[in-house]
Amino acid sequence: MSAARRGKAAQRRPRILVVDDAEGIRSYLANLLELRGYNVDTAEDGSRALALLQGGAAPDLIILDLMMPGIDGLETLRRIRDLDDVVPVVVLSVVGRAATIVEAMEAGAADYLNKPFEEEELELTLRKVLEARELEDERDRLAGELDDPAAAVWHGAALGKIRQTIDQISDTDVTVLIRGESGVGKEIVARAVHHASTRADQPFIKVNCAALPTNLLESELFGYEAGAFTGALGRKLGKFELAHTGTILLDEIGEMSPALQAKLLQVLQDGEYTRLGGNREVHVDVRVVCATNRALEEMVSQGTFREDLYFRLNVVAIDIPPLRERREEIPALVDTFLRRYSARYHKRLRPLSKRLVAGLDRYAFPGNVRELENFIKRIVVLETEKPILEELLGSERRGAAQATRFEQLLDEMEEHAGQVPLREVGRRAALEAERNTIERVLHQTGWNRKKAAELLSVSYKTLLLKIRECGLEPE
Repeated sequence: MSAARRGKAAQRRPRILVVDDAEGIRSYLANLLELRGYNVDTAEDGSRALALLQGGAAPDLIILDLMMPGIDGLETLRRIRDLDDVVPVVVLSVVGRAATIVEAMEAGAADYLNKPFEEEELELTLRKVLEARELEDERDRLAGELDDPAAAVWHGAALGKIRQTIDQISDTDVTVLIRGESGVGKEIVARAVHHASTRADQPFIKVNCAALPTNLLESELFGYEAGAFTGALGRKLGKFELAHTGTILLDEIGEMSPALQAKLLQVLQDGEYTRLGGNREVHVDVRVVCATNRALEEMVSQGTFREDLYFRLNVVAIDIPPLRERREEIPALVDTFLRRYSARYHKRLRPLSKRLVAGLDRYAFPGNVRELENFIKRIVVLETEKPILEELLGSERRGAAQATRFEQLLDEMEEHAGQVPLREVGRRAALEAERNTIERVLHQTGWNRKKAAELLSVSYKTLLLKIRECGLEPE
C-alpha cells in the first residue's frame, strides 16, 4: 500500500474487504459494517479476493475466513502478503483452532476473531487495528519527511527541558497536563509522551473537547447503547474504549462541562464508567493526557473547573513557552518548513530574503509555530514573499500605533497629575490593553469574530460590544 493511499484513508470512510465462502456471513458483515460507517467489498473465496487486489482494489483492512474451500485462508493470507505487505488482515477462525490462529499471526495477520463473535467485539477489533495502522503510517510519514518540525523544536533550550521531562516519565502511566498558547505544539508534545511510553504500540486517540456540545462530547467519549436517545440504532463504542491499553489526549480540557468533569474523574479514579443509556460498567486501561490554553487554576477559584479533577490531572505539568520566547528555534523551523513544502508541492527551494528574515525576527507570532508554518506554506505555494511582507509590515505599523496611543495616555496622565482619579487611570489603561489584544487576535483570525471570541474565551456578543467600545474596524 502506498503512503499516498494510506494518507487518503484517514480522510474518507475506511474500505473493508470481507472474504468468506458463507454467503450468509458475507451479507451479515457487509450490512453491519456499512451501518457502522465503512465501505465494504466482498469476495466468496481466496481466488476472488486476490483477483480484486491484483485488479487495483485498495482496502484499508481485510476480514479473512481461514476455513475456505480451494485456496484456504492461510494460503490466501500468504499471497495477500506477496501483493501487499502493509494492509492489515483480521482472520476469522472456528473456536478451538489455536494452532491455526498462531500460524496465521506468524504469516502476518494483525488480529483474529473466533466465530461466533459479538458485534461489539468486531467493532473494537477493527477500530484497534485501523488505529494501529494509522499510527504506523504517521510514524512512516514523520520518518520520511525531510525534517520533522518537532525534531527542530527539541533542539531548542526550552523544549529540550520538556524532552527531559518526557524521558523521565516514560516508564510511568501518570496523567500529564500540557499548557500553552494556541499553536505552540501541545499535540506534538502529547504524541511525544505517548511514543516515549510503554504504550507506544497501542492506540493514540485525540478528542477536542471544545469542538462538540456537552451531550455529543459525552457520547463521543463514553459511547452509548441502542435506544439511549433518538437515532441511537445500535451500540457505539466511545473513545475511551478505543484507546484501551493506549493513550487518550483530551484537548481543550478547560471547555469540558462540570457534569462531564465528574464522569472523567470517575474514570481516572476507578478506570470504569457506563455508556449513555447503559447500566453495565465498562472497564478501561487508558493513560490520560490533557491540553489547554486556559488557566485552570483561575477556573478552579471561579468554580468552573473541579478542584479534585484539577489535582488528578496535574500530576505532571508541562508548560510550553510561546514561540516569541523561543526565537532561537525560528531559523531551524523556517528551514524545515521551506524544504518540506517545496518538496510536497514540487516547488523550487528558495531561501527567504534578508528583509523577510528580519521581519520574522521582530514579529510577535500570536499564532506561534502554527502561524509560522502557515506563513512559509503560503510563500512556497504562491512563490512570492509579498503577501507575508505586507502582513508583517502592517503588524509593525499597528504595533507602532498602539505604542503611540499608550505613550499619549501616559503623557496625558503626567500632564494632569493629581487631576485624574486613579480609578480612571486604571480604566483607560485596561481599555487600551484590551484594545491591543483584541486588535491583534482579530488580525490573526482575519477578522473572523467567532474564532476570535473562542481564542479570547469570551462570548461572541461580548466581543462585538468590545469591538464597538474600542472603536476597532477591519482594515
